[in-house]
Amino acid sequence: MTMEAPVVLWFRRDLRLADHAALHTAAGQAVKGPFTDSKAVKGPFTALVQSGKRVLALYVLDGRLLRPAGVPRTAFLLDSLRELDAALSGRLLVRRGDPVREVVDAAKEIGASAVHVTADLAPYGRKRDAAVAKALAEHGIEWVATGSPYAVTPGRVTKPDGDPYRVFTPFHRAWTRHGWPRPADTSASIVDWVPSKKSLAIPKSPDLGEMRLPPAGEQAALEAWHAFLENGVADYAAERDRPDREGTTRMSAYLRWGAIHPRTMLADLAGDASEGAQALRGELCWREFHADVLWHRPETARQNYDRRFDRMSYDTGPEAEEAFEHWCAGRTGFPIVDAGMRQLLAEGWMHNRVRMVVASFLVKDLHLPWRWGARHFMRHLVDGDLASNQLNWQWVAGSGTDAAPYFRIFNPTTQGQKFDPQGDYVRRYVPELRGVAGKSVHTLKERPEHYPAPMVEHAQERQVALRRYGSITS
Repeated sequence: MTMEAPVVLWFRRDLRLADHAALHTAAGQAVKGPFTDSKAVKGPFTALVQSGKRVLALYVLDGRLLRPAGVPRTAFLLDSLRELDAALSGRLLVRRGDPVREVVDAAKEIGASAVHVTADLAPYGRKRDAAVAKALAEHGIEWVATGSPYAVTPGRVTKPDGDPYRVFTPFHRAWTRHGWPRPADTSASIVDWVPSKKSLAIPKSPDLGEMRLPPAGEQAALEAWHAFLENGVADYAAERDRPDREGTTRMSAYLRWGAIHPRTMLADLAGDASEGAQALRGELCWREFHADVLWHRPETARQNYDRRFDRMSYDTGPEAEEAFEHWCAGRTGFPIVDAGMRQLLAEGWMHNRVRMVVASFLVKDLHLPWRWGARHFMRHLVDGDLASNQLNWQWVAGSGTDAAPYFRIFNPTTQGQKFDPQGDYVRRYVPELRGVAGKSVHTLKERPEHYPAPMVEHAQERQVALRRYGSITS
């Protein structure tokens, strides 16, 4: 009897074994409808049985992605790889270098008939995958992409005329109508994993100093998600904008690396019509909307979505660079801004409401380019995701998909008073202000000796911003 050729499962942004569409396909199972655009249905796939299919688990450390990743995201990735390797009983093959060379070599070494992946829809991922698929074809090895890191693969939701959506609300309605597949019933046991050979030891994580990151890996993701379902989802709509409380899911880093799939989360929320569940589905949809925008407009990772903003006037020179350094360090003299920037440095994460406040302050109070802030975030965020980061920054800056963008200029003082009413968030991250009681921490009639004065007068800079925006949008 002829032994069936093994296959390679190349892990990328899908560092898990449960609800893994590409693993499902690699195992040789019949898929009930494509994982890319099926309508939402209840219940998991239940037809899976152990197939005995021989699969090599592969991860390639790609310098093109690691170099700009920053310490927090690199550390979380490496910890996630260790967790995945443990779940595979040490059978994860890790290589370092050009994916075109490393993937082809790994496939050839085991005589693989195919390489299976979860599709990568980011600009670099699309180019890299096209090059790898071409190189594999030259050796008679099939390239099989199944599913994506999203509930609905970017490009699947369009207007009736086929054009992409430019505004979130109609996209949200169409995305909800479109639906998504039920979770794939997968685990390590459905295949016979090929032992890794010539594997690179997973590098030691970079020194984080005093930074505190969440535990990495699929098991940690599932535990965090189940804890939120039990204790957080009911209050999510009311609490998610309060940085002084633990009201968010804290699932963003796990979604970034695919330790959990959004399809899993949406399945667990199915049938829950509460305000909290509806709000959370909306937040997941924002992630998918930005991925869809980037898929259609890959240049928006670096360029303005609204090209009128190419004419926008920003401050430059040594004073602008010094102002940017104060913003990065959390030394602006605006307590809510400084708390957010220091949370980023301490945890590799920042509350979403505060992300909007600090971004608005950089672009509309300091008049600095959104790209500067986006680059700083990507260096320090453990959940740094190209689509979400760049397009959220553009949403705040006004150059993105928002229909009426530039009038939204956050007042950092009133934002602090509204969303951190007792000042607990500020005091947690700005030790100079821990002696200031209650809500007065946001106004500071008397400033502690070592806390800086405000860099700017917000009301004045708001008018400057409006004039500059008006000059390009009139």
